[in-house]
Amino acid sequence: DVAIIGGGIIGTATAREVLERNPKLKVGIFEKEDGLGLHQTSHNSGVIHAGMYYKPGSLKAKFCVEGMKRMYAYCDSKNIPYRKNGKLILAVKEHEKKGLRAILERGRQNGVPGLELIGPDAIRELEPNATGVEAVWSPETGIVDFQKVCFSYADDVRKAGGTITTGFKVKNLQPDSEGVDIHAEDGRSVRATHVITCAGLYSDKVAKSGGGGKGQPHIAPFRGAWLTVKEEYLDLVKCNIYPVPDPRLPWLGVHFTPTMKGEILLGPNATLAFQREGYRYRDINPVELAQTLTHPGVLKVFSTHLVSGIKEIYKDFVLSSQIARLQEYVPSITKDHIGGWKSGVRALAVNEDGILDEFVIEEGVPQRVINVRNAPSPACTASLRIAQGVVDSAEAAGFFK
Repeated sequence: DVAIIGGGIIGTATAREVLERNPKLKVGIFEKEDGLGLHQTSHNSGVIHAGMYYKPGSLKAKFCVEGMKRMYAYCDSKNIPYRKNGKLILAVKEHEKKGLRAILERGRQNGVPGLELIGPDAIRELEPNATGVEAVWSPETGIVDFQKVCFSYADDVRKAGGTITTGFKVKNLQPDSEGVDIHAEDGRSVRATHVITCAGLYSDKVAKSGGGGKGQPHIAPFRGAWLTVKEEYLDLVKCNIYPVPDPRLPWLGVHFTPTMKGEILLGPNATLAFQREGYRYRDINPVELAQTLTHPGVLKVFSTHLVSGIKEIYKDFVLSSQIARLQEYVPSITKDHIGGWKSGVRALAVNEDGILDEFVIEEGVPQRVINVRNAPSPACTASLRIAQGVVDSAEAAGFFK
């Protein structure tokens, strides 16, 4: 009855939501990899965001705040370990106070609970190794392993009678008046009455293959690399430490993030990936790279952020540059603390005007198909709320009549 394309945290959450509301439907997830949640779901910092960064009234603001509460409740109900270790957004220079207080006000407008503006003494009490002239403290921010959450959603789907097919890489969708034929690259095909696509880094390609959205927005893959802290220095910080973001830039800047896997991540930076799932510089797909480099929206991003983009690449190759930036927040950190690195790839959605910084759910184009076109951070935090929104759209489109 309903096929879900994509086995990441959004796809599994959406299948779960469909079956919760319509337990008699036949629902299947189709994932191109041999496992679930192998890309953006597992290649992220694992932060349960509280919602103070996002424009009041936006879907990101609404879904994040509601999704955070539902994420904690879900983890409690399923005994998924998490830690509500909080977040410090640190102003390290006097001129950053204005931006910091704007974040505080935005967070309060969004209904983020427990936010406080604190001074240097309170900063040191929370994080003895950190420094700052002022900070916003968010006690509700936490950490979790989102791939474990994804696996739990998948278990819910199976228990409700849904099926999960891995190794099924969609080539195209062919909708007609009665259903949708889903063709895999290996020649297999499946027919469904309705389709919901949640294809992450390939969301634009899968949507376009079925006639959706005339190719907009385009997904530009941006690689983010984190440094990792050696095991003997894991007492360096306890909570998440973030900078006051520069509103001119499309990323938050370097930060300190403990994880549920027993790591501390430092970063990430943001550089163009040379293929959709290019975790290393040597991962290159010439066709995908050409499509990205010739898109007018991507070219606009490059021209707008040329200097900062060069700095991001420089930081990737010059460790001392990254360390110097980190020392602004935790002065005691040195290169001796660094144990290695890891990376992820963000699906940055762009249209002809530049970056599209909002959740986008495309319905009715074509009929019988709904496309999740853009689900950037805080999508993992908001996954249950995004799934609710997607299935609301499906119900409004008559999917379950």
